[in-house]
Amino acid sequence: MASINPPRLNRRELLKLTLGASLALSTVGVTASLTGCTSGQPADNLAVLRQSDLPVLAALFPAMVGPHPAMAGDNAAVSAAIEQLDRTLAHTSPAVQKDVLDLLGLLSFGLTRGPMTGIWTSWEKASPADLDAFLFRWRDSRLDMLRQGHKALSQLLLMSWYALPLSWKAAGYPGPPII
Repeated sequence: MASINPPRLNRRELLKLTLGASLALSTVGVTASLTGCTSGQPADNLAVLRQSDLPVLAALFPAMVGPHPAMAGDNAAVSAAIEQLDRTLAHTSPAVQKDVLDLLGLLSFGLTRGPMTGIWTSWEKASPADLDAFLFRWRDSRLDMLRQGHKALSQLLLMSWYALPLSWKAAGYPGPPII
């Protein structure tokens, strides 16, 4: 069986590719905000997260957390995790909020979602295998921007999930000590 060798990029080609990708993403982001594809308004009953962010997060929380008993088929657990993420973001700086919203905007906007994630359908229709492939591709990417995006997503989502008391029992954590 023949081995498939990935194309090799030298430093100059990689810099050109990164600059081109950054320029393309910036152009798409500006276009999306100018055409109204991304709303700056938080969703109902949330302080930071927008309505367009919710399908992304609803798909990614179960994929990121994995087979946790408290999350198995429970939309209420996913909703609680999204609300916890929103509370966490509400207590961060505006710069952090902007970065997270930019990342979620990139993932929710159809023109960038497909090429950047490999998920060409809506988030609601993405299979667990599609979500895993996206997360592994970003985690193992040669591009630092994608690896940083994966790191940000995993830290935010896992931190929000494990801040919830409903996640503690299966992890064997009795909860914080009573003072």
